[in-house]
Amino acid sequence: MVRYSDFGAQGNGKVDDMDAIVAAHAFANEHGFPVRADEGAAYYIGGKDRTAIIQTNTDFGTASFVIDDTDVENRNAPVFLVSSSLESFKPEGLTSLKRNQEKIDISLPGPCLMTVTDANTRRYIRFGPNQNDGSPQTDIFIVNQDGHVDQNAPIIWDFNQITDMTALPIDEARLTITGGRFTTIANQAESKYTYYSRGIAIRRSNVLVDGLQHHITGEGDHGAPYGGFINISNCADVTVQNTMLTGHKAYRTIGSAGVPVSMGSYDISVNRALNISFVNCRQTNDINDSRYWGIMGSNYCKNLVYDHCIFSRFDAHMGVANAAIRNSTLGHMGINAIGSGVFTVENTTVRGRTFINLRDDYGSTWRGEFIIRNCVFVPANGRPASASLIGGSNSGQHDFGYTCYMPERITIENLHINDSNHPDQYQGPAIFSNFNREKTDASYVEKFPYVISKEVILRNVTTSSGQDLRLSENPYMFKEVQVKAD
Repeated sequence: MVRYSDFGAQGNGKVDDMDAIVAAHAFANEHGFPVRADEGAAYYIGGKDRTAIIQTNTDFGTASFVIDDTDVENRNAPVFLVSSSLESFKPEGLTSLKRNQEKIDISLPGPCLMTVTDANTRRYIRFGPNQNDGSPQTDIFIVNQDGHVDQNAPIIWDFNQITDMTALPIDEARLTITGGRFTTIANQAESKYTYYSRGIAIRRSNVLVDGLQHHITGEGDHGAPYGGFINISNCADVTVQNTMLTGHKAYRTIGSAGVPVSMGSYDISVNRALNISFVNCRQTNDINDSRYWGIMGSNYCKNLVYDHCIFSRFDAHMGVANAAIRNSTLGHMGINAIGSGVFTVENTTVRGRTFINLRDDYGSTWRGEFIIRNCVFVPANGRPASASLIGGSNSGQHDFGYTCYMPERITIENLHINDSNHPDQYQGPAIFSNFNREKTDASYVEKFPYVISKEVILRNVTTSSGQDLRLSENPYMFKEVQVKAD
């Protein structure tokens, strides 16, 4: 067992203990020893450009850590980096891939996490105030030593050309991080997109984080945003449980389209990661307080799960393949996603503007199906609102780099809509919001056709207002949808 005090940490909350923390983990990694914080210690971590590398089980216990971001040398350097001792490598010989391909012609030393890129194809060409010219097509999936692709996280793109490919071996043994009470003294930087990454970065597969707390102090009237105190990337099979996190105050800046925007600021960030679960987690501040940004953001992920969580938001920016929210409560920013596969929401209360919002900045696309079961929807957290279950918009005039779909099938079973506080002339909740106000007859032409849902299956949908569920404010757009009510 290695303790921080073994390497000179004072734990008095005043002296910067970062050098001792870095040294303790370096020694532990070299010898394969676990690390344990001293009981009840208070570790002050200043703004030095230092990162402690965690490669062995670590118990932060009852210790507290104060991370002072008021004067930081390198905002991109995490305080802790959970990494594998296994080295990534570049496999040879693979030139193309197909969507849903089950086996690739490659041999590996063991199960590996594969990241594949085609730099000549652009996807996720963003629309709106934060517009951009997209990102290179990328995919991430697990392959065993014989080349079989894990079909629980399938390949989602055709790759006619592979410009880069990396294989990262997956650790067989689980690494566990437990306990710890962390407090960030927020940065006072200018309010622009200079993200701070001063937290725990997880870059190793097969990790459990259990019983951690993160608090934030010192937020004023300006500041730079955060990229996730828990930042999970380029890995698989990570579970965060029994953990308390904090939403960050939202500050405004000028976006890429030259208009003011609120900057996303996250306590959870998940990118290029598979099989990531948050279990029995919640946040310290009010999930319905709009001064604080939604707590989570993700890109390029597969199999994201919330189970028994109380959070202000679930969010998938640049696509998630398969997601599930169970036994949870979602606050003012609700559920936001684009992606593919099956999205399941069960035994959950949603208090956002819509039950599920398909992000319009990425084309409001979901290539797959939605399953909503045993849930409660409180539109706009009970403020007067014309409720709709599936929100989003797509004019058919913007090229997002892919064909945009609505869920082919939507199954809604045992849903109660608490719409008792509604505006005058309320006509009842809609299945679909008005995705395109211009498309009201056959004269409207989409340059990039939007593929509409085929069927909606309804079983026991009730409303507090007593009003029936209707199709949409724009019935023409959804006229081909078959609604089946049991």
